[in-house]
Order: sequence, then structure tokens, then C-alpha cells
Amino acid sequence: MNAYASVLMLVTSSLSPLFGGCAGNTTTQGDRADATADAQAAYDRLIAQQPVAATLAKDAKGVLVFPNVLKAGFVLGGYHGTGALRKGDAFVARYGTTGASYGLQAGVQKYSYAMFFMRESDLAYLDSSSGWEVGVGPSITVIDQGKAASMTSTTAREGVYVIFYDQKGLMAGLGIQGSKITKLD
Repeated sequence: MNAYASVLMLVTSSLSPLFGGCAGNTTTQGDRADATADAQAAYDRLIAQQPVAATLAKDAKGVLVFPNVLKAGFVLGGYHGTGALRKGDAFVARYGTTGASYGLQAGVQKYSYAMFFMRESDLAYLDSSSGWEVGVGPSITVIDQGKAASMTSTTAREGVYVIFYDQKGLMAGLGIQGSKITKLD
């Protein structure tokens, strides 16, 4: 882990009590169960709130859910969170997401996101990579309200679709490009 990533982890860990504690990797069996329960609750909330998510979930080969991602920044920024991969009706593995950014930014935000893997080959890429840098590998489509209105199970068959939800805090912009997603178990 480089120095910047270490500072990012320190900042997000120190800010996590303000947002319900989402930073840091879980290590105990109880923590793994809590992470899975958090991912399940976030997944259920997403499916109930956004019809496009329910449509995607029907055909998805897997859904990677990050229920609590903390993003903080002032010119330099970063984010970190843990989540779980759902295949079928069960969560099968834990993952971490981390990223850094720079530019005109200031604030702190907590949010959730889910990645719907529509093809086995894209899910296999996630499973086989030793840390997936988003933007390299499977194509990603972020679903906004406009795209969601026109999506059907027929049009949503390619690549990986990402939905952001449950944003809290003050920080402009959400993005997935440059994220590093790593298997924790």
C-alpha cells in the first residue's frame, strides 16, 4: 500500500464514526456476517426503491453491493468501502473498493452502489483479477434517472451496470472510474 493510500485509509477511518462506521476491512467471522447483513439490507433497499435494479437483478450473473462507501476530499480526495458479491440468492465473497481523486472538490459523503454483472465473462474477470481497476476490463455503464427510464431486460444485456443510491453528506459528483476493487476473503 503506498503512502497516499495509507493516508486515505487513516482519513476515512477517522471520519467513519460520523457516518455510521463504514471504513476498514472486517476480519472476524462476526464482522463478515455483519458485512453480509449490511449488503443484503442495502440490496433489498435498492431493489425496493428502483425498478431498474429489480429488472437488472433478474438477469444478472452476479451483483456486487457496496452498502457503505465513505468519500472525503479537499482538492485531494479518496474513498473506501466494503461490500459483498451476490450470486443467485446468496452472498459468496467480500470485496473492498478504494479510489483516489484530485481536482476541485471539498466535502464528505457516504453512499452505496451496486454493480450488476450481466455476462459470465465479466463476472469471471472480477473473480480472476487480483484487484480490478475499474476502467480496465469489462465495460461499465452508470445508470442515471434518464437511462433507468428507458431500460428493459432486453436492452440490459451487455457489460456491467452501476447504480449509486443512499447518498448522504455534501460532496459534488460520484464516479466509478479509477476505483480499485479487491477480493477480501
